[in-house]
Amino acid sequence: MRTWRGVRITCVGALLLLAAACARDGAGSTGDGPGGDGPGGDPGPADPNAVVLRVEDVGGFVPPAARLTRVPRVTIYADGRLITEGPQIAIYPGPALPNLQQQRLTPEQVDRLVEQARAAGVGTATDLGRPPVADVPSTRFTVSSADGGGTDVLEVYALAESGENVSGLTEEQRATRAELQKLVTTLTDLPLSQEKAGEVQPYRAETIAGVAIPWRPDDNGLDAPPEVAWPGPALPGSPPSSGFDQGCVEVRGAEVTALLDAAAKANARTPWTSGGERWQVALRPLLPDERSCADLAAE
Repeated sequence: MRTWRGVRITCVGALLLLAAACARDGAGSTGDGPGGDGPGGDPGPADPNAVVLRVEDVGGFVPPAARLTRVPRVTIYADGRLITEGPQIAIYPGPALPNLQQQRLTPEQVDRLVEQARAAGVGTATDLGRPPVADVPSTRFTVSSADGGGTDVLEVYALAESGENVSGLTEEQRATRAELQKLVTTLTDLPLSQEKAGEVQPYRAETIAGVAIPWRPDDNGLDAPPEVAWPGPALPGSPPSSGFDQGCVEVRGAEVTALLDAAAKANARTPWTSGGERWQVALRPLLPDERSCADLAAE
């Protein structure tokens, strides 16, 4: 089996050989021969932002803004970064920003988790049935292909709702779903269970997406939180794709620091002011493999 650790070691060795060849020849080739960028050249190290393993919820009966700002449960990248959503304070309204956490796994830990995902059925054409429950999300598993040439994806409808008392499933389907649920539990417990993993730290995104709709009073009669001036691009922005009527803007660079400072004084129901209007804005830090609002709409 070709592991991510193996890919990295292979690439390092190839780069050392290329450096030695350049030293002998005085310069590296730019043609199609060995060491160049053409078909015969080495592709270089794996992209550190490539997704090796991801578990996320997709679909289900949820508001469009919630679909756009939903955070994957677990994402592991080629360089060993693990990003998860940490504990959330149980208050209403909730915080303005999700509690995203990051730590670093060893290459051996990444390899072992990828192998566990494949052993649980990710990457195989498995019939997992469909429990007779409505409007719940599917759990999507994404794993890098064994040959490094792409990804394998498995979607399981109503995984958390497929216990022993749910009808419509065979024993084999129940057993496979149980293994996948065990995988989810292992991955979501990683920040607490991996003794050799790096220290858990807050994840600081380079870009934060803001999904905006006009602010409206709460139906339960709660007083509106204090207004906060929006420090990013003018709201509401443009829909990230067809089928969404929410606007979305991307906050980058120095504006990220200003937004983080403002978000510390805000919550999920804060009226953000922009262009003389008040907006309700759901904030979603973009992950390392995401570049824009359009990535959030690509479920």
